[in-house]
Amino acid sequence: MSLIVQKFGGTSVADVEKIRAAARKAIRAQQQGHRVVMVVSAMGKNTDVLLKLASDVSPNPPAREMDMLVSTGEQVSVALVAMAIDALGSKAVSLTGGQIGMKTDDSFSKARIQSISTERIERLLDEGNIVVAAGFQGIDDDLNITTLGRGGSDTTAVALASVLGADACEIYTDVDGVYTTDPRLLPEARRVDVISYDEMLELASLGSGVMHNRSIEFAKKFNVPIHVRSSFSDMQGTMIVTETESQTASVCGAAMTPNEARVTVLGVPDVPGKSLQIFSAIAAQKIAVDMVVQDIGLQGRADISFTVREEDLQTTLKTLKEVLPEVGAHAVTYDDQVSKVSVVGGNMAKQTNVASTMFRALADANVNIQMITTSEIKISTLVPRSQADAALRAVHHAFTLHEKPEDAKSWDQIRSERGNRADVDALISRLQADVLEALTLTGISLTKSQARVTLHGVPDKPGIAADIFETIGEAGVFVDMIVQGYDGEDGSTSISFTIHQDAIERSLEVTHQVCKKHGMRDFQSGTDISKITVSGIGLRSHTQVGTILFKQLADLGINIEMIGTSELQVNAVVATEKVEAATERLKKAFAASLESAAG
Repeated sequence: MSLIVQKFGGTSVADVEKIRAAARKAIRAQQQGHRVVMVVSAMGKNTDVLLKLASDVSPNPPAREMDMLVSTGEQVSVALVAMAIDALGSKAVSLTGGQIGMKTDDSFSKARIQSISTERIERLLDEGNIVVAAGFQGIDDDLNITTLGRGGSDTTAVALASVLGADACEIYTDVDGVYTTDPRLLPEARRVDVISYDEMLELASLGSGVMHNRSIEFAKKFNVPIHVRSSFSDMQGTMIVTETESQTASVCGAAMTPNEARVTVLGVPDVPGKSLQIFSAIAAQKIAVDMVVQDIGLQGRADISFTVREEDLQTTLKTLKEVLPEVGAHAVTYDDQVSKVSVVGGNMAKQTNVASTMFRALADANVNIQMITTSEIKISTLVPRSQADAALRAVHHAFTLHEKPEDAKSWDQIRSERGNRADVDALISRLQADVLEALTLTGISLTKSQARVTLHGVPDKPGIAADIFETIGEAGVFVDMIVQGYDGEDGSTSISFTIHQDAIERSLEVTHQVCKKHGMRDFQSGTDISKITVSGIGLRSHTQVGTILFKQLADLGINIEMIGTSELQVNAVVATEKVEAATERLKKAFAASLESAAG
């Protein structure tokens, strides 16, 4: 008999009628022949009410007690849902996170799942019950209640679907699927029928609001199809699977993360090991860093810029203040009035004009770009918060995301082409052996024969990046990594990009023209460089990945010229000398995570 996991968010169980509606959906699925596990969040704004109570009692409540408090919201919900199922004539049993056997580490408020014991759930299902499980929570080795972080019920649902071998995980929410951007911000946003794990993982990490990014990590790692659909209708929603909706569309979605903060460490000695000192200190605070820009140093020093969530800014600044003397940097600056606007697409790496199209759209909207980072499937720009909405609208329109691609495929088409799911028995065996949320790497690779071009003194005004990369594209040069960061006290920026070594002469001709046209200070180039790439699932949320990478390079005396990060990759551009040795060291350092991926 097939098994379905259904997750109902807070808006889906916000009152008695909605609780009854959720109960009816579960009963109907059971009557159709499925075994059903429900995962339920706290009712409506209940968690916010509990947080307000805590703040009224104590300005700085202990993390353990906060988890004890906020976990009660889900316990109310599961009991009420089970009562509603019983009242409708079916059997149900409600269980807390501890009762479903969800074991986590002891990181209160952001715990990671280590294992799930399924015996009790399986027994209850065999007895004909609908199992109603509390989302968002588990227990550690000392039986303390832990929580997974806001949005953690998604992670609970997909984790249960993984260990139970569910045929699908249905996420019921107040929207009817995944959209090309937040429809509350842009009414013209289009619902997509299918989106890939990689694309959704990037969008989730950017704050798209539909899914918790750690739940997508689970789904990708263990091949769980996710069906995002409305709690209030029976229409088809969006399937999150391995495949993309279109094979030709360069971009599948755009996202705006409103509350970002940019931090810049000025005058970092341009020698091996300094990035390690900075980012290991931040990682020790379990702060996720994004949009890391380490550009080419001048006069023996470089600036390192990165973004963090605004709520993590003060902790980040305090940490940097403590480590600054050891690093030998000059100062730290920050801007807490910035937002991140990004585009994501699984086909992006195959097309040459994606970056220039995005930059031109922002220039035409008179939006100034403060930072740029790129990966194979994402381009992120940092813009003034006051311009964020306009920036999102501009890029969404530029990539015609409101229109369905001509070659778009439905889930039924994809399912008929792909055949059956992977061997479930082998997958379950691996699940039981793994620490479920352990870091999983898919590979460590080396790209040689690269070259780098850096423009210094780039005017900090709209349109410059668009002009640079349109001109380079017209010259037939394919650009890989792009980073833009601050270049000095005059407010100018620097832009670096990597290309294949064979394209260096054409690139320098174009760069000379652009520098002269815009009055830039100068430009540099470098050849005989390589890109080391660490690929995996949820690299940004596993904050130790960058630290390990930087340590291995520092131990070999290798200086980092450029850094690029995403949910799926960490890229470091370095001189080619010693890169073979560095790659081997990294494979050894990450051996356990690579074995997990191969297992």
